[in-house]
Amino acid sequence: MTQDLLHFSPGPQRIVCLTEETTEWLYLLGQEHRIVGISGYTVRPRRARDEKPRVSAFLSAKTDKIMALQPDCVFGFSDLQADIAADLVKRGVQVTIFNQRSVSDIFSMLYQVAAMVGEAEQGARRIAQMQADLKAMQAAVAARLASGARRPKVFFEEWDEPHISCIRWVSELMTIAGGDDCFPELALEPMGKQRIIADGATIVQRAPDIVLCSWCGKKFRPEKVAAREGWADMPAVRDGQLFEIKSADILQPGPAALTDGVQQMHRIFMQWMDKTLPVRGAPA
Repeated sequence: MTQDLLHFSPGPQRIVCLTEETTEWLYLLGQEHRIVGISGYTVRPRRARDEKPRVSAFLSAKTDKIMALQPDCVFGFSDLQADIAADLVKRGVQVTIFNQRSVSDIFSMLYQVAAMVGEAEQGARRIAQMQADLKAMQAAVAARLASGARRPKVFFEEWDEPHISCIRWVSELMTIAGGDDCFPELALEPMGKQRIIADGATIVQRAPDIVLCSWCGKKFRPEKVAAREGWADMPAVRDGQLFEIKSADILQPGPAALTDGVQQMHRIFMQWMDKTLPVRGAPA
């Protein structure tokens, strides 16, 4: 049979996802059949771990195992996976490394991936719904503020030893959800080592009303946080406002952060704001 030299596949058919967010997004788009390999850290969706071979960590990958899957595209994230990407490119694999650091960057990445697999229209609809939900969240916060509530000051701890404050998309989602990041200047730094807070006293000085912890899979110990030297009189510790948000829900720059992660923050912040509402009938 004569080969059709003009035939081409509409987008990649055999994709390896080196991070969780592209895996979750492809499943949401109904394109999971294109995925042939995933990150070992993938937990969303849960069934992906049962259905797809795990071929990478975050900073390392089983390159030979990836090559055996015969991928026609590999999706990765940031300069942290540059060495993996370079190795695969040298072996002739198409690699797309995204570098989304903000909420708008995440939306852009989601649209690009959707377009690459022929689902630009569906992707745009899903993005529009997420944006609408975030706008509704902002409106709910605005209504609370109009009623006399105030926004909580929030310290988001991405790692505990040393203390690392949150990355940009988390800080932005925090703002949308109703909180004020205690370290907004650090959120602009892309690398964790640039967001280290060497002295816990610096955190105490910012007097956070709420502390959110997401220790990248490490077990959250609220009693350990409360027992830190000098933290007893911090408003968040004094009032028992110490919460965990799972890293899979907020620290992967994809659908989870824009939905489950930000919704968890919003619920915590709204409950706190309700306590600051002025009592009706009380003297001004």
